Amino acid sequence: MVSKVLVANRGEIAVRVIRACRELGVETVAVYSEADEDALHVQLVDQAVCLGPAPPLQSYLRVDAVIAAARHTGADAIHPGYGFLAENAAFAQRCEQEGITFVGPCSAALALVGDKVAARATVARAGVPTIPGMLLKTTELSVLTSEAEALGYPLLVKASAGGGGKGMRLVRHRGELRAALEAGIREAESAFGDGSLYLEKYLEEPRHVEFQVLADHHGHAVHLYERECSMQRRYQKVVEESPSPALDDDLRQRMADAAPKVVKACSYTNAGTVEFLLGKDGTFYFLEVNARIQVEHPVTESVTGVDLVRQQLLIASGEPLHLRQEQITQRGHAIECRIYAEDPAHDFLPCPGTLLALQEPRGAGVRTDSGLFPGCQVSVHYDPLSAKVIAWGQDREQARRRMVAALQEYVILGVRTEIPFLRAIMNQPAFVAGETTTAFLARFMDELLRAASDKEAQLDALLAAAVAEFERRRTARSGTPKEITPWQRIGRWKVGMAH
Repeated sequence: MVSKVLVANRGEIAVRVIRACRELGVETVAVYSEADEDALHVQLVDQAVCLGPAPPLQSYLRVDAVIAAARHTGADAIHPGYGFLAENAAFAQRCEQEGITFVGPCSAALALVGDKVAARATVARAGVPTIPGMLLKTTELSVLTSEAEALGYPLLVKASAGGGGKGMRLVRHRGELRAALEAGIREAESAFGDGSLYLEKYLEEPRHVEFQVLADHHGHAVHLYERECSMQRRYQKVVEESPSPALDDDLRQRMADAAPKVVKACSYTNAGTVEFLLGKDGTFYFLEVNARIQVEHPVTESVTGVDLVRQQLLIASGEPLHLRQEQITQRGHAIECRIYAEDPAHDFLPCPGTLLALQEPRGAGVRTDSGLFPGCQVSVHYDPLSAKVIAWGQDREQARRRMVAALQEYVILGVRTEIPFLRAIMNQPAFVAGETTTAFLARFMDELLRAASDKEAQLDALLAAAVAEFERRRTARSGTPKEITPWQRIGRWKVGMAH
């Protein structure tokens, strides 16, 4: 078993990995940027190392600095979380060269599935259907333009080096292409350090259904069923659930049979997700492999009872999977809502700032994964995803109702979030009926925004403004902001005398 894990990430996923390590008795090391000096993940670990200034290219994406931090602290493994270096094959290879365990697939498999074009070709040879698209990647605008004309419109511009919607653009007409390509290259370069793009035919209003997989180094692989991830805005998931309302037993089995074929074709190990697009006629197509733990992994954990991060660490340590396919079943239904620090009323602009107050939801079947605490900073430098709330129920309706209750309890003051918008989604009739596609949010956006601007949401805004004004006046009186100490964060305490 690995003895000390460096968590090469931040926010809620870093906290999640750290807690899994604690359960296994594994020491932890955090890395952080200057902007994250007081972040929760830094407070929870045994050791912490600063990587540099706030911009990711000067901190979290600095391979040499991350490796040096592992060497300095004696960490024998690195868990990359998601984003940043998680799908960087060169980083995984560097870990291999340095004798550091990379908690993820080997560099060769990571390079294959991380190259979306090469992965599509490999999977097609294994007999899994793929969406028509380019068989090469490039940053050359002339090549991309020529390929677009051959493929036809509408089409998707996609980054070849990573997922999460980064670099992705929908192009419906020839006149939109150049701007989409230029923006995609910039965004992919910033997010992954590689601006290469490819083009893919756009399917109208499909569902996005993905299958979680685990594979060890001894030839064993299992799937942990599906997640429905069709609720997306700008190709970024907002709400996920399991099981998918779209699948009957036959379709579920056919898709489940295809997922291990992808894993075997790519010689993939550790945790990953095989993503599919599902057409209205029940035809499904391979989309890509996400070679990492995913944001939405808690919904799978909720319905299967399997701790995926724990499994990642065990597999990386060389242990065989103790799970067999026939042992894994879906129990009940789970829904996850992502809590972004964004303002839906202003085109979902990020809302950085200081968190003044926090009340996380409680109750049966409710889980919160978060990197937030009162007084923390929501930085402008990083993805605005701040937390996730997950609700489990014996069936979908119970899970939905528990989610509604959880979102009603969730209070975050000091920054704007999408909580009122998420409440509106949970109560929208088409969502209640399970009629979700990737076009859902675009179709109902105006309705959802109106519902999110109800009296309760307005009251939240007024309360937040009042607290902010109180803080401003208190700061003005004292001259400098009052430092929040660890003693204040733990609540009431006192020193007792031993007798």
